[in-house]
Formats: sequence, structure tokens, C-alpha cells
Amino acid sequence: MFDYLNPYRIFKINSTLQKIIFFCFILVLSIGLVEALFLSPEDYLQKDSVRIMYVHVPAAWISLGIFSTIALLSFSIFIFKNKNLILISKSLAPSGMLFTLIALVTGSIWGKPTWGTWWAWDARITSMLILFILYVIYLLSFRIFEDKDKSYKISSIIAIFGAINIPIIKFSVDWWSTLHQPASISLIEKSAIHSSMLVPLAIMTAAFALFSVLIFLMKYNTELIKIKNKGLKRL
Repeated sequence: MFDYLNPYRIFKINSTLQKIIFFCFILVLSIGLVEALFLSPEDYLQKDSVRIMYVHVPAAWISLGIFSTIALLSFSIFIFKNKNLILISKSLAPSGMLFTLIALVTGSIWGKPTWGTWWAWDARITSMLILFILYVIYLLSFRIFEDKDKSYKISSIIAIFGAINIPIIKFSVDWWSTLHQPASISLIEKSAIHSSMLVPLAIMTAAFALFSVLIFLMKYNTELIKIKNKGLKRL
């Protein structure tokens, strides 16, 4: 199965994929922005400030999803000993860190008119900040240690243990008394959010997902070029 994960097999189709995904990203983002900024209604309490949700929530979802994927891949690294999985994980991390930062910044901007403060040491906010720090430490581990095998092991351990923070972020609003409201969207129950807001939220999430894939492909290509320059034929 790992023949299909051969980095040089993937490299051949990467450039074409980037063009297709970039086109899809621009198209979906344009539709999402029109829906979010003009067609969706304002909130009866928060008014137009609620529109920050269409950036904040998808960014948070994508950041959590990417770190969960990295943790799963890191666990697989110890089982299958395939270094290309490390390459994939490493290439996913920059977009995950970016979206975590976007979630923190937009959350702060949203918090000012809603809560009256830019920052509060709320359980959800604090756990998201920890996630951002985990992303930074994960990426730094590849630069700090000169021994590649050691850096691979340490980065994988960071991701695996860091995954403990994912359910904390998810259930923090249920476990503690926080400023955040409970989840408005559920896969098993009827969502509390109206379809007029749910649709643009879904479209913006799709746009952010496409953007994260685009960043991943660009980073992955960069890593492959580094390997090629070192004269390595295979990982």
C-alpha cells in the first residue's frame, strides 16, 4: 500500500492538483463570502459582529482536524516505520498552525463586542492557545535536533501526547463553566443554528479545507525538492 504513498509518485501529480484546488478554492471562497457577508442575516443580539463566525469557526474546526490527523499519522509512524508519513505530517502542520492562529485572533476580535474583553482565560480559549503552542513545538522539533531519526521520534511523541488536548478543546464548554456557548451544530442531533447561517458556514469550511490542502501540497513539494537536492532517491 505504501507504493501509493511514494513521494515521487505523488510529486508527479502535485503541480496539476495545486492548480485545480486553487481554482476550486477561489470559487468556493467567493461563494462563501457572498453568502456570509451579504445573504446571511445578522444575529438578533450580536448584529453584524456574528459574521466573524464564518471565519472563526471553520478555522477552529480545520486546526483541530489537522492536528488529529497528524497525531494519527504519528502513531502510524511507530507501527509502519514509513518516513513518508513523517513528511506528510510535517507538511500538514503549517496550515494547522495558521488556522489555529486565525481562530485565536478572530476569537479575540469577536470577544471584544460580545464579552467586553479581547482576551479571557476561558477553558476553550486557553486550550486553543495550548494547541497553537503544540503546533509551534512540533515544527521546531524538526529544526532543533540535527539527528533526523531523533527529530522524527520526538515530533511524533509531541503529536501523540498533544492529541490529549483535542477532546479537552471539544468538551471544555461542557466540563467547565466557560464564556463559550455550547456547540450549536451536532451530527447526531438537530443543529441549533438556522440553515441561513449553517449554509454559509459549511461553504466557508469547505473553502478553508481546500486552502489547507493547497498549503499542504505546496509544503510537500518543497520537502521533496529538499530531498532531491540532497541526492536521496527514496525516503
